Amino acid sequence: MLKLGEIALKGLNRRSFEEVMMKNIKRRLGDAGEFSVTSRQSTIYVEPLDELADMDLAEERCAKVFGAVGYTRAGATKKDLLHIQEKAVEYLREELEDALSFKVECKRSDKKFPYKSPEIAMEVGAYVLERFPHLRVDVHHPDVTVWVEVREENAFVHADAKPGAGGIPVGTGGKGMVLISGGLDSPVAAWTMAKRGLELTAVHFASPPYTSELAHDKVVRLLRKVSKYAGRIKLVTVELTHLQEEIRDHCPEELSTVILRRYMLRAAERVAREEGCQCLITGESLGQVASQTLQAIACTDAVAEMPVFRPLIGSDKAEIVRTARHIDTYDISIEPYEDCCTIFTPKHPRTKPTLEMVERGEAAIDGEALLEEALGSLWTTQISAY
Repeated sequence: MLKLGEIALKGLNRRSFEEVMMKNIKRRLGDAGEFSVTSRQSTIYVEPLDELADMDLAEERCAKVFGAVGYTRAGATKKDLLHIQEKAVEYLREELEDALSFKVECKRSDKKFPYKSPEIAMEVGAYVLERFPHLRVDVHHPDVTVWVEVREENAFVHADAKPGAGGIPVGTGGKGMVLISGGLDSPVAAWTMAKRGLELTAVHFASPPYTSELAHDKVVRLLRKVSKYAGRIKLVTVELTHLQEEIRDHCPEELSTVILRRYMLRAAERVAREEGCQCLITGESLGQVASQTLQAIACTDAVAEMPVFRPLIGSDKAEIVRTARHIDTYDISIEPYEDCCTIFTPKHPRTKPTLEMVERGEAAIDGEALLEEALGSLWTTQISAY
């Protein structure tokens, strides 16, 4: 049972969000067996259709589906008090045997059921105590909470719900292109925007021979981690070697990083339009490095027509690391394979460039021709976690 979060507040659009979420769940469960996925009363029900269904795998997959604020495995039974009592003891036997205290909570959505919630909780609690005399009731800090939900078609028994992935279903917020490097920030930015419903496409900039196949493989592995939450991701890789060499050789060194970022944004926007994306996503955090000062970001954004989302703009490194650990990208991100953002780094980058200064520095190269050359060398990789 997946409990809906803010989807429940979507009013007349709510059903469309639920349908997208159910489709996402069905895709994730493709190799876990046969399941029925339905929606009733602000809950998505994922029910196995045969004994071969892998419930452990299904739970692992559902835990990473955006849109659910919580989830739990539950035992279904008839809407009859004796059946509910027996199911509580049968379904939660292991937890109750290991506990010292418990309480019973009840939600009665079906108001036609002849017992009210406090009566159900009291009767189920008495039945549990009779079967497990070592237990005591503790309504404030129980070891186990026995939840009973009486709904339209069935009654359900379960323990406390686990936290869900949150957010809204991927695919309900449009399509965005994330500029992905091998660092900590951009995979976290990608995950954060997928959590807000964006379907992701990714662009990665390579500079062989300065960057290696290992660096590209690192990006693929990072996106595979993100795709556990975001679903399938198309990765577009663009080679920027010649462009970077020209910037290094002819543009002012202290402006080279900002100039490179501007060309990355130009390239990403052109690829994004080809892929049907409506926005760009970067992993920048204000003031983290010289190219992420307010002035440098303003100079970079001046070349973009699409909205540029920076979901980490107000995050500090500790917060980003915490999220990277949560989504399991941290260990991959700290592997020592360089990406194109870390080569040819100026010794003394200018932290407060002006747009006039940067445009004058760019004029030293034939940027448009170099950009066309780079976009002629792209290739794609389809990425899925499962």
